[in-house]
Amino acid sequence: MTMPVLKGLDRRQIIKLLSLALAANGRTARSLAAEGSLRWGIDYGATTNPEIACKFDLLVLDPDHSRPIEPLRAPHGVLLGYMSLGEVHHGRPYFEDLKSSGVLGQANPNWPGAYFADLRSSKWRDTVLSRIVPEILSKGYNGIFIDTADNAEAMERAAPQANAGMIAAAAAMVRDIRKRYPAMKIMLNRGYAILPDVATSIDYILAESMASRWNFVRKQYELLSQDDWEWQASRLRAARSLNPGLAAMTLDYWEPSEDRQVLALYARERAAGFHPYVATLALDRLMPEPGG
Repeated sequence: MTMPVLKGLDRRQIIKLLSLALAANGRTARSLAAEGSLRWGIDYGATTNPEIACKFDLLVLDPDHSRPIEPLRAPHGVLLGYMSLGEVHHGRPYFEDLKSSGVLGQANPNWPGAYFADLRSSKWRDTVLSRIVPEILSKGYNGIFIDTADNAEAMERAAPQANAGMIAAAAAMVRDIRKRYPAMKIMLNRGYAILPDVATSIDYILAESMASRWNFVRKQYELLSQDDWEWQASRLRAARSLNPGLAAMTLDYWEPSEDRQVLALYARERAAGFHPYVATLALDRLMPEPGG
């Protein structure tokens, strides 16, 4: 079954539909306002607009860009620096050291220049704990955004014997990060294979491509099925049952000029109690919510 698109509805009609959905779930508009109050976004570009950035409560940024980040922080805002757990791009300053040490394996065919990391490696663990994370924090970030944790499951499934223990190692890495840096904020992108083991060690869980995605074959954005949406939603709910304080975020992709569809995506995710953000696949500039 395909998710309803809500085309042809204006903002008032969407809000009304959202209220009806809340009533059906036994939740009040007041509880929605509390849950939906967190505005967040991602910008991996080097020229983030400070005026737009300060409208967000939480931002994920690329820490390797040489720039001051305080102008991008809203009052009481949270800034998280990007780090990749399951692979390393050749542009990262620690790439050559890791490659020469045998930490990095095959290239990721879907992302040119990125190489899979052996999560079982003590060298990789030490690099994350003693170099990558502290360098991000030293630049003024409140914490980290952990990407590519899904690689652990993909690698172990592709080669169960050669890559045995990748999932367990990824979970241990996240727990080790929390132990070493107990006060900082941590957001995990997907990583559903390790989520039950790390839910109490993170502050935010992100469901990327929750209701929509970019189709690389058709070269267009597309909506996902209800079953696809529910698959991720059930994992977010399970994680929050383990950690009631865990904030569940969603990231959907769509053409920003299509305001009605973008608003429909925001409405759908908020109706489920999640904190949504809708952007283009490039994630190289902030996309304010239409009318927000």
